[in-house]
Amino acid sequence: MTRVFTAIAALIFIGFSAISADSQSGSGWVQVFDGKTVGDWNVVGDANWRVEDGALVADKIKTKGTAHLVSKKSYKDFAIYAEFWASDDANSGIFIRCNNSTKISSKNCYEVNIYDQRPEPKYGTGAIVDVAAVNPMPRAGGKWNTFEITAKGPHMTVIMNGQKTVDVKHDAHAEGPLTLQYGRGVIKFRKVAVKPL
Repeated sequence: MTRVFTAIAALIFIGFSAISADSQSGSGWVQVFDGKTVGDWNVVGDANWRVEDGALVADKIKTKGTAHLVSKKSYKDFAIYAEFWASDDANSGIFIRCNNSTKISSKNCYEVNIYDQRPEPKYGTGAIVDVAAVNPMPRAGGKWNTFEITAKGPHMTVIMNGQKTVDVKHDAHAEGPLTLQYGRGVIKFRKVAVKPL
């Protein structure tokens, strides 16, 4: 009898593991970073993006402001899965539905923030800047984290490390490319996958 329960428990565990793995690698998911090359992005700004140990890394910028890797494809309804590591002083984020792919800001995109030291913490890490605040703000610094970002029509959710930080309806930006931002500190993206919905 114990063997039967053990076998059932093992099958359940394997099933959940398969679902979790499939959630980022199959069923319509597209890897936008392969862990080997910077990839095919439009570049805005002059951060020193490079690949180290299977992660997309930036830690310097030549001029004042921020820099972005901008997807060449636009997305309307989608899910994003990303794994990232940020230093305590990092200013980064994932911008979605950008209206202008050359002049990127939280005014013409939705900015899912990675910024533990933001002066106004309600729009820090895990928030959508100027749209959906977080309270309390989760901390990303010094560890690997996950973002699960979903946008379907005006409804957007952000889940960071398994905890929902944003659940909001907002219709200012309907479609556009996504970007990976570098502002300061050290940012690393280990996996970035998109699934059109």
